[in-house]
Amino acid sequence: MPIQIEIFSSQACSRCVRTIDLISELILEFPPGQFEWRKVDVVEELDYAVDLGVMSMPSVAIGGELVFTGHPSGSELRDALQAQLLAADE
Repeated sequence: MPIQIEIFSSQACSRCVRTIDLISELILEFPPGQFEWRKVDVVEELDYAVDLGVMSMPSVAIGGELVFTGHPSGSELRDALQAQLLAADE
């Protein structure tokens, strides 16, 4: 089963677009089917965002856990994705 990546964003957030683009590119570095991602509009899913601890945008959750608040660098995100794969293999 693929690991879920969620990008918490709003329509007015330019950094959110950069984060979405980064994730779209990075998951191509991994074998197909290991990750799925979805954009979570915080206005539409406010309760879910608050429950996860989202306080700013963009925020990124991996495997149901909030990992980044703010735009992560490519290396930070790559490391987090690799760590999730290692944890899933254990």
